[in-house]
Amino acid sequence: MTEVEFFTGGGELLGFRVHGHSGYADQGSDIVCAAVSSAVIMTMNTVTDVLHTDAEVSAGDGDAVLKISKKDAERCSVLLQGLKLHLLELEKQYSDFITIKFTEV
Repeated sequence: MTEVEFFTGGGELLGFRVHGHSGYADQGSDIVCAAVSSAVIMTMNTVTDVLHTDAEVSAGDGDAVLKISKKDAERCSVLLQGLKLHLLELEKQYSDFITIKFTEV
């Protein structure tokens, strides 16, 4: 199961943590894991390398974290909202393999 946790503060998205593997299929054939991973990596790279924010980023096998400051929330808003919508749609289609929650920070 892939677990997604979005960090919120004052009505803004301030980052996320993605943990685990979906288990939808074998590694290399898992479309759920591939869809999540691709969207998360694109978001992380855009926040750091295109928007040049001072984000806290870490990634490893089955785990990725992105945290932005409240001062960067507006600049990153559209991107994080897009990721949220994408992952919520995946959760609707593959609810046995991905779960999403929101945590106030």
